[in-house]
Amino acid sequence: MDCGPKKFYNKHDFDSRDYIETFYSDKPDMIFLDDTVTFPMMNFHYMFSSGFVKGDVLVDISVSSLIHHLYSSCDIFKDIIILKLNERCNMETSRWKDARTGAYSWEHTSAHAAKLEGKSVQIQDKDEQLKTAISHIISCDFENENITHPVVLPLADCITSLLIMDVICKDEDDYLRNLEKMSKLLRPGGHLILMGARNACYVMVGGEKFQGFSYDESFVKNALSKLGFVIDYCAVQRRRNESKLVDYDSVIFITACKTK
Repeated sequence: MDCGPKKFYNKHDFDSRDYIETFYSDKPDMIFLDDTVTFPMMNFHYMFSSGFVKGDVLVDISVSSLIHHLYSSCDIFKDIIILKLNERCNMETSRWKDARTGAYSWEHTSAHAAKLEGKSVQIQDKDEQLKTAISHIISCDFENENITHPVVLPLADCITSLLIMDVICKDEDDYLRNLEKMSKLLRPGGHLILMGARNACYVMVGGEKFQGFSYDESFVKNALSKLGFVIDYCAVQRRRNESKLVDYDSVIFITACKTK
């Protein structure tokens, strides 16, 4: 694996539109959907539909302008707050929420969400339900102790995070520090839901190579345990695609409860 110097998601320009069109679109030749759409949406649906994870406030800290994993949550959480490290990703998410010209269409994922729920809900209704539940889209910075400084958020009942830790952490100590900062936004008894790519090295976005932090399942579980989390659910799926655009061996989905 080429794990030499690369660009960092939170320090260099990251083309959010290129990223989602490359890895999350419904193009006929799309080879990543099993890992990027089907797997996370299935697991989020399971978590939220089972009633195991619930509350009023959900905070999402995910890579790029991803929103598809949140469709299952908007039936439960009245207040969804989205945090973005990258201004370009912030703008792309806001453009979708406000239905502005040129906004990316997530209709293929809202249709999948409706299918998972087994309902005849209209795609547009599912989209509007999620948009209504999203109260704020806020910039954040993991260089600060309070990552939303100067904004102080109410403690969340649930935090969801897709792939962000994979692209902002340089090493194990950095991962633990960033995970602790994230956990400070969560109330005791609340749930943290993490999805990542195991043994990742890089991802190509807009022709640029961005670094990935390589870790395994035991490392994440130990990191969560050190911070007072108890793991309630873990699912792993071996990589279902072959491409030089990204390097990882499997995707992992973990739900953990904050005990203190």
